[in-house]
Amino acid sequence: MPYRRIFVGTTILVLALVTGGAFAATGGLPLGPSSTMKARDFKGYYDGHKDTFLVTDVSNKAQARALHVNFSRAIGKVKGAPAQYFVRGKAVRGQLSVFGSEPGEADYNPLWEEFYVSWNPGVTPVLLVKDDQITALAKSKKLTLKDAHIVLNAPITKVGK
Repeated sequence: MPYRRIFVGTTILVLALVTGGAFAATGGLPLGPSSTMKARDFKGYYDGHKDTFLVTDVSNKAQARALHVNFSRAIGKVKGAPAQYFVRGKAVRGQLSVFGSEPGEADYNPLWEEFYVSWNPGVTPVLLVKDDQITALAKSKKLTLKDAHIVLNAPITKVGK
């Protein structure tokens, strides 16, 4: 009989710890059951290193269809999101998009204002890996920046070193 009490008491304690641990792991939010899923991730540069990001939503219907993500007109109205730069046309091998922020920076959030980068005629492209590099090259008229007027929801999931 005492063993049965110990077993029942231990079982209750373990269940409390497991469910309490799950509750604590979600920050106390009742999110429901979790599972693991596969999602396409991408790489982009920030300050010379590669970060990994997901794309979940975009404010442009054609881009949403092409990327197989959600279309969200509402995020297109967001102002002041950090820039994400995409090179169009001539580019060096290995060129990725370039972020204007990342987790840990004061202005980071998962929404990005898309800018298209194109090299001006007669300029030899170089690998772009920093937002400051891009803005300096635009200022010196070596490349052109165009605001795409598209907002992308693309959280960075892993910061590179």
